[in-house]
Amino acid sequence: MRNFDLSPLYRATVGFDQIADLMDRALASDMGHNSYPPYNIEKTADDTYRITVAVAGFSEDELSVEVKENALFISAKKEREETDRNFLYRGIATRAFERRFHLADHVRVVGATHEDGLLHVDLKREVPEALKPRRIEISSSKAIEAKPVN
Repeated sequence: MRNFDLSPLYRATVGFDQIADLMDRALASDMGHNSYPPYNIEKTADDTYRITVAVAGFSEDELSVEVKENALFISAKKEREETDRNFLYRGIATRAFERRFHLADHVRVVGATHEDGLLHVDLKREVPEALKPRRIEISSSKAIEAKPVN
């Protein structure tokens, strides 16, 4: 088991509790974590992302995409189970699943599409104007001469 001491990080930061939570989640995930279904996360532009999940064998009606409290939940429930078929080898898994992705602040889901056995979920980061970097002008100050007090 890995143990990391992050206390030096806390001395130099203020208000970065979410980063600590993210690190805790990343370190808590086990290598034996379920990898079904496979997925990709790609950056499509400066502030846009796409999550692609392989959902072969599922129809659009069986898939669900929800956002709750900065988390994206992608799930599927198989409505019908074919029991009359006799498989010699079954390599295509069509079992129910739920996959969770933690979304950063100001990231919202803009859409989802299902094509060719892939579910694409498009995300966009929209930082409010108040949080965008702004340049602060530096003014020169002249020394104020002290005046004698009577």
